Amino acid sequence: MKIPENVEIIEVCPRDGFQNIKTLIPTETKIAIIDKLVDCGFTWIEATSFVHPKAIPQMADATEVLKTVKEKHAGKAGFVALAPNLFGAQRAIEAGADAITFVISASEKHNLENTRQTIAQSVAALTEVCKIKGSCIVRLAVATAFDCPFAGRVAPEQVLGVVEAGLKAGADEVVLADTIGTATPLQMEALLRPMLTKYPQLSFILHIHDTQGMGLANIITALNLGVTRFETAAFGLGGCPFAPGAAGNIATEDLVNMIHKMGIATGLDYEKIIEVTRYIESKLGVPAVGHMARFASCQA
Repeated sequence: MKIPENVEIIEVCPRDGFQNIKTLIPTETKIAIIDKLVDCGFTWIEATSFVHPKAIPQMADATEVLKTVKEKHAGKAGFVALAPNLFGAQRAIEAGADAITFVISASEKHNLENTRQTIAQSVAALTEVCKIKGSCIVRLAVATAFDCPFAGRVAPEQVLGVVEAGLKAGADEVVLADTIGTATPLQMEALLRPMLTKYPQLSFILHIHDTQGMGLANIITALNLGVTRFETAAFGLGGCPFAPGAAGNIATEDLVNMIHKMGIATGLDYEKIIEVTRYIESKLGVPAVGHMARFASCQA
């Protein structure tokens, strides 16, 4: 088995983790959680999402959250903001985002549900975003890269097509997302092998949900193929509001626990991550999804 020396983990709880929580989280609580995540050693944190507040009310304070954490932690961490369209990207750039995640689904049906646009329209919008990005990194996130809740299995060729179009539009990085968390290790290999062969120069990022408990198995498959960048959410929170059945992300604490026990460096402080999960539980009043957070609660 191929074992890398280092793995990069990008924390997405403040965006993907919070967006499905119906009760509005106070802005100061969001900022406090991000403060604690920075202290854990994360170099990249997805802080918020610049979507219309009618679509996701939880993200209505995006500008305040992003500006505040940028001022507090300049030079310590880079902050990512999700933007579903050109207007959202403009707001994110104005608020100081270091990187923008621009989502396009590999499934036409899901892209229509998620953005009210066709894939071609989303690619055209991404092209416009890349024209104004300046020093901001633009990350193309390919949603439903494995399975779609509306159309079923997504062929690797569909994903390759979206990636090719996104790179031509000017995207700097690519995130491959198992949006509904149903991919198997075999699907992971079937997509990653041709993707890595076609684009050996790209350092792909994997965003894997854990709906059916195969998340860490998929991570192992990806590691063995040479992928070393992953997005996870502390406490295992998350899920796409426009993908029925999508459960939370792989819990950051679960992945860090496994990676560290395999002798792979992350630059993260595991005990501090566990402290963050306890803080999230106390402030949000939601049950832990990840294994290690539940284990830590039992030991407390």
